[in-house]
Amino acid sequence: MRKIDKIILHCSATPEGRNVTVNDISRWHRDRGFNEIGYHWVIYLDGSVHPGRPESKIGAHTVGHNATSIGVCYIGGTDAKMKAKDTRTPAQREAIKKLVAELQKRYPGATVHGHNEFAAKACPSFNVKIEF
Repeated sequence: MRKIDKIILHCSATPEGRNVTVNDISRWHRDRGFNEIGYHWVIYLDGSVHPGRPESKIGAHTVGHNATSIGVCYIGGTDAKMKAKDTRTPAQREAIKKLVAELQKRYPGATVHGHNEFAAKACPSFNVKIEF
């Protein structure tokens, strides 16, 4: 089993309200040369939580931190002009908190981070440190 010390939150960098699925993201990631979706979990606009890559596999979501982290992505993260915006629906906000709590039970001591802490990106388009 992998040693997990981080839970890293991402957004799909898609416009507010646009429905995107695990299959869509998997296709985008395969087009970039990944063998499957890079995230372990994806949260849809309605707050439903969908599995991506199995947690037992190293993710492909944060360069230099994939081996010891779990990647969680919510759908959204930009406005209509593709500028960073916290677009999380109330259902997504609740689902993220619940999923992170479950992951922290499974991986005691794991800290929560935004992708932007490790890369020059706005992702996940909200301040993770304020919420977690």
